[in-house]
Amino acid sequence: MEKFIPVVVIKELSETDKILTALKNNGINCAEITFRTACAAEAIAYAVKNYPDMSIGAGTVINAKQCEEALAAGATFIVSPGLSPAVAEICNARNIPYYPGCVTPTEIMAALELGITTVKFFPANVYGGLKALKALSAPFPQVKFIPTGGVDRSNIDEFLAFDKIAAIGGSFFVKESLDKMESESK
Repeated sequence: MEKFIPVVVIKELSETDKILTALKNNGINCAEITFRTACAAEAIAYAVKNYPDMSIGAGTVINAKQCEEALAAGATFIVSPGLSPAVAEICNARNIPYYPGCVTPTEIMAALELGITTVKFFPANVYGGLKALKALSAPFPQVKFIPTGGVDRSNIDEFLAFDKIAAIGGSFFVKESLDKMESESK
C-alpha cells in the first residue's frame, strides 16, 4: 500500500491526465478517484489503462452497484466513507482491498467481523484526530488506519510517526501536486 492516497475528484474526463501527471511528478503513484461525479467509472478505466504503474482505486463507494461499476472499470481498491457489508462481501469475494470509514468501536468491530483490518478514519479532524486513533488502537491493536479529512502538511508527520497508520488520505495531495506543476511550468 502506498503511504499517500490522494482523494481525486474528476469532474470531466479531460482533467484526468493533468491530475495524475501532477501526482506522479510529485512522487505519488496512487489515486482514489471518487464516485461523486458522472464520469467516475470512465475516469477510473482511463487511469487504469493509461497509468498502469499507478495504483488506481475508487472512493466514496457507498453501495454494491457502485462497487461493481468501479471494479468493472479496473479499480484495484475500494474506499467508502462508512462501512457497507455488501461492498465488503464483493471485495472479499474478488480479493480486492476494501477500506471502509470506521470511527467508533462498534464500526471497527463490524469491520473486523467482515475480515477487514485496515479502515479509513474519516473525517479524522471531526472524530478526534491522532488522539482518537491512539485511544482506539489500545482495544484494537490489529487495526491499521487511513486518516482522511483534516490531515495536511501541518500535522502529517505526527500521523505518519504513529505505527498504526497504514496511509494518509486527502484531497490536499492533489492541490499541492497541481500547484507544484503550475509553478514549475512558469
